[in-house]
Amino acid sequence: MSPYPKTFSHIGISVPDVKAAVAFYSEVMGWYTIMGPTDVTEESDTAIGQMCIDVFGTGWGSFKIAHMSTGDKIGIEIFEFQNNEKPEGFQYWKTGTFHFCIQDPDIERLVEKILAHGGKQRMPIREYYPGEKPFKMVYVEDPFGLVFEIYTHSYELTYSQGAY
Repeated sequence: MSPYPKTFSHIGISVPDVKAAVAFYSEVMGWYTIMGPTDVTEESDTAIGQMCIDVFGTGWGSFKIAHMSTGDKIGIEIFEFQNNEKPEGFQYWKTGTFHFCIQDPDIERLVEKILAHGGKQRMPIREYYPGEKPFKMVYVEDPFGLVFEIYTHSYELTYSQGAY
């Protein structure tokens, strides 16, 4: 039996200030707040406490977490860990997730909002297929150092010809 394509549920991101991140992603991206910033403390009496010990080991103490959702029902878990550290520069070559991508047909306006809210534009807005399709993309950075990409069209439409 061939595997069937799994759906995407959520992604977890780590930021230095969970309240500021919820405000940014709510105001700029329009994401829904499902659960506002909440403290999680290291303990083994609750399911979340035990699960975090299973994942992080012991000695992490506590962290803050918020849950948000995109317009297409993808969850965003936002973590603020004690003693968090921002990586030195954009370490795209290191194994792990180095970006996520969101979609907005008004890419120019969204980039303006990101900049107005303390983010950065990492490159000019570019067309994938100049003169053929109206598909645009850009890499940006939120105020917390997370790099992400913006597409004007869906992933399937963008790559349907199989080459750039």
